[in-house]
Amino acid sequence: MTENPPAGIDISTPNVARIYDYMLGGKDNFAADREAAEQIIKAFPESREGVKLNREFLGNAVRHLADDVGIRQFVDIGAGLPTQHNVHQVAHSVNPDARAVYVDNDPVVCVHGRALLANSPNVAMVESDLRKPDEIWSRVLETGLINGDEPVAVLLVAVLHFLDDPYVEVARLRELMAPGSHLVITHLSSKDERSGDTETMRQVYARASSGVVPRTVADIQRFFGDFELLDSGDFISPRVLERFAILGWAGMARKP
Repeated sequence: MTENPPAGIDISTPNVARIYDYMLGGKDNFAADREAAEQIIKAFPESREGVKLNREFLGNAVRHLADDVGIRQFVDIGAGLPTQHNVHQVAHSVNPDARAVYVDNDPVVCVHGRALLANSPNVAMVESDLRKPDEIWSRVLETGLINGDEPVAVLLVAVLHFLDDPYVEVARLRELMAPGSHLVITHLSSKDERSGDTETMRQVYARASSGVVPRTVADIQRFFGDFELLDSGDFISPRVLERFAILGWAGMARKP
């Protein structure tokens, strides 16, 4: 991305979405984002592989849901910038009629995202915040792409660890989802033996557009509530899960 951005874009403060983009090898980032990413990589050398494994898990989950489960509509909350192997691209490779709505709370990310998605069919991007689940759901339905009475896949991928205490909000999202819907979560996990490195990462993100809150696997699984936790081994290789476990936890659950 050019270092002379359009008016309104703050390139001096690292941005979570652009840090993620840099770690994936993208070009939609600035010097401050790259510097922050390199500080994180120094503390956690595995983090660059981690974001790629996170993306691989997302792609495999979407493909499984679109192909094996028959889900036709996807809502990706905290989506960030469209990058490689996006949700709609993976879903359309299985079912060209699949619909996807991306949600992000960053207005600049949304403007840029809409431009990148302008020629993509059955896709929309809306601006809203995970801390306002009813507003999210209303704006998602207003796109006309999502039928609230049909099963939907809600994707909370690498987003919940940027919020202090979002259990109530995620519970509300679960209530709004139709029976047969699926919830997909990936999350940074906390490990006692890496507490010093984790603190370094916290400090980096504290200077960025959002702080970070790693959680234990048990606390991550609480986000699924009474949904039925599914076996991730049905759609992704044990190697990916084992490698990803170094940094985080990923899973999927179904609403009865």
